[in-house]
Amino acid sequence: MTLLTIVESGPLTTVQDLGRPGFAHIGVPRSGALDRSALRLANRLVGNSEADAALEITVGGFEARTNADVWVAVTGAWCPISVGGEQIDPNTPVRARAGQTIRVDAAVGGLRAYLSVRGGIDATAVLGSRSRDTLSGLGPEPLAPGDELGVGREPDAPIPALEISPWSPPSDERVEVPVVLGPRQEWFEDAEIEAFLGTVWALDAASNRVGARLVGDPVTRRTDAELPSEGMVAGAIQIPPSGLPTVLLADHPVTGGYPVIGIVSSAAIDAFAQLRPGQKLTFRHA
Repeated sequence: MTLLTIVESGPLTTVQDLGRPGFAHIGVPRSGALDRSALRLANRLVGNSEADAALEITVGGFEARTNADVWVAVTGAWCPISVGGEQIDPNTPVRARAGQTIRVDAAVGGLRAYLSVRGGIDATAVLGSRSRDTLSGLGPEPLAPGDELGVGREPDAPIPALEISPWSPPSDERVEVPVVLGPRQEWFEDAEIEAFLGTVWALDAASNRVGARLVGDPVTRRTDAELPSEGMVAGAIQIPPSGLPTVLLADHPVTGGYPVIGIVSSAAIDAFAQLRPGQKLTFRHA
């Protein structure tokens, strides 16, 4: 049964779950929601499994019409949200009635919101996941007006009576990101590594689900030699010839030839999901 009809899809709205781990050996990254903690919370709020598929809404400008009564919740970026024209709070389960519209307007804090529906978004799974991989093109196409979405089986769990969840929007202040140096630390002088850690970086507007591009004082490598391609993981910080770091995110390529100066944790990747273009960040030793 069709549950949602998309009216407006905004700049980028995709179906995402917790991804498809275990396929890097055939060139497929994990993908999945960029802010996994927000996805998990959105699913818990409506009684779903944390791994169920939901909608990742980038920036906002999203609207859908319901074709049946359903519980919904929106987490992640702080956006004006309405159901049937009535404003609702983020991080709160709400019953949407058949024929009502669900609207997620432009984010005022953070960048990516997660809309869950009770039962989970029903889409064709590829390699065990319903996630859209924007680099390889695996998974459901990004949503467009007129698209129709179904819902999965009614979960056994009830709508929770109380969910302890944060009520403040993602911060637009400078973010401090812990990093483990290496594995190509030897490609950089000690002074350059300290400069990298001491620089206040800003998120480039060209960033996406593949990688967070940073602008600031370039990092100088010891050599202009080429590094043979090697395996890459989400959170790896590559330093290309420009000296401007790229932090690999969910849809990253599984191999790369730029030296990796350090790696950030999976929790830090959640934070990168909510950084806005121009927002400042620094790195520190984990």
